[in-house]
Amino acid sequence: MAEYVALADDVYCIDALYVKPRVAAIYLLRQADEVAIVETGTYYSVPNVLATLAELGIAKSQVKYVIPTHVHLDHAGGASEMMRQFDQASLIIHPRGARHMIDPQKLIAGTIDVYGEETFNQLYGSIEPIPETRVKLAQDLACFEVGGRELVFIDTPGHARHHFCIYDQVSGGVFTGDTFGISYAPMKKLARGLIPTTPPVQFDPPALHQSISRIMSFNPTRLYLTHYGEFVNPAAQVSSFNQWIDEYADLCRQMDSTAADYATSLEKALQSVILKGLAGDDNAILRRILRTDIRLNAQGLAHWWSNTQDG
Repeated sequence: MAEYVALADDVYCIDALYVKPRVAAIYLLRQADEVAIVETGTYYSVPNVLATLAELGIAKSQVKYVIPTHVHLDHAGGASEMMRQFDQASLIIHPRGARHMIDPQKLIAGTIDVYGEETFNQLYGSIEPIPETRVKLAQDLACFEVGGRELVFIDTPGHARHHFCIYDQVSGGVFTGDTFGISYAPMKKLARGLIPTTPPVQFDPPALHQSISRIMSFNPTRLYLTHYGEFVNPAAQVSSFNQWIDEYADLCRQMDSTAADYATSLEKALQSVILKGLAGDDNAILRRILRTDIRLNAQGLAHWWSNTQDG
């Protein structure tokens, strides 16, 4: 049975089944007889996408666009397999990310350097080049139509320089990738339950603040988060989200980056800031579900602060 949830306005949230359930989402948007798929998960996510299409009665030939918000592999790792399956589709990608889809060797090598080849294969599987003739670049404020339904692409650096978000005029929602952060199920109803994600290597606080402002200029009624699911009433979280960005940056300024235990201390301090900000104390459930995110966020913050100091 396919793992997906039907949302309003012919938007479907498909579980990418990345690491474990409900960690990473893929979105299917349908209008008339055309379909767009936003995010690809990994090679191992594609069978659930195919099963979802089958349950919804959608033919592979109806998939017009495959759209990773950026080239981090939990968002774009399944792109080549999707393009193989959907042989009439075009890939829409940020101009800064296109080369990594056309020739993924550098992206693959960099990820293997971090995780090792065995873990890379377990997490991401096969990644192949995508023919340049099937790749479309989405410049800032470019519009693409799916069955007459207009999607507006917004350049949104801050998490990554190769990141765009997508405003859907029918639903009033924005597919935010990682720009507008993460919120897993236990976080959704918390007052500050939407937090930034800052893995290596392109965290940029001023750019991220600006990207949030640009997203909100479209007055979205909901966010379609990759991590994870629909988030309603984003306007209520804007001030808090911007505060989180500043708190992350302030934490780096307060710590001694020359200390031998800096990396460990930064991760522990960030865990404390996040858990207290979310729940007021060291909540065991939140600590467990955010463990990997906190570790990666700390690594990204350390990289940003090191570059800031060097600059």
